[in-house]
Amino acid sequence: MEEFFQDRSDIYISGDTAVRYDPEQKKNRNFRGPDFYVIKNVSKRFRESWVTWEENSVTPNFVLELASRTTVHVDFGTKKNIYEQILKTPEYVIYNPMTEKLSGWRLTSGYYKPIKPNENGWLWSEELGLWLGIVEHNFLRAPGLLKTPRFFDKSGQLLLTGKEAEARQKEIEARRADCAEKRAEAETKARRQAEAEIARLQALLNSST
Repeated sequence: MEEFFQDRSDIYISGDTAVRYDPEQKKNRNFRGPDFYVIKNVSKRFRESWVTWEENSVTPNFVLELASRTTVHVDFGTKKNIYEQILKTPEYVIYNPMTEKLSGWRLTSGYYKPIKPNENGWLWSEELGLWLGIVEHNFLRAPGLLKTPRFFDKSGQLLLTGKEAEARQKEIEARRADCAEKRAEAETKARRQAEAEIARLQALLNSST
């Protein structure tokens, strides 16, 4: 996703880092560590954590939490209330791997209302201008396929990670090189055939004189 916003200098993307919001500006309490979050209209510079009182009280625009058996109740309960009532995050999404479904909410008039999924179960993010859906992939070449949330553009094309984009580019370059080699071989074969035909005709011409 970073690649999608690489030309934007006002998009901050992070995950597994603390978002601190203590009203008394204490860093050891009142914080959450979203699995993934996006903040718009801010500097893209690196931060060890997002400290709201050091950022003009700006809070995440989009949060994605990956639930587990031990956190699912907190994700749907305490965390959801914090993002809705305290941080007032415009969009909050949870992926529950136990059900393999996405649940999302959009802040409307101060309260979260469910984001209706499309026929594929994808959720549209107005904040990001992207779809969020579930894809299957082989993770670290482990046995079997795993399902994970991924972003798609408006047309439904999967946004590639940096490594995926690099691998695809290498594949394209390899195919181009292979095509160029085959084309060169075909041209060489055609030239040799033409030269052989010319030699044959010349020989016939010489024998008839």
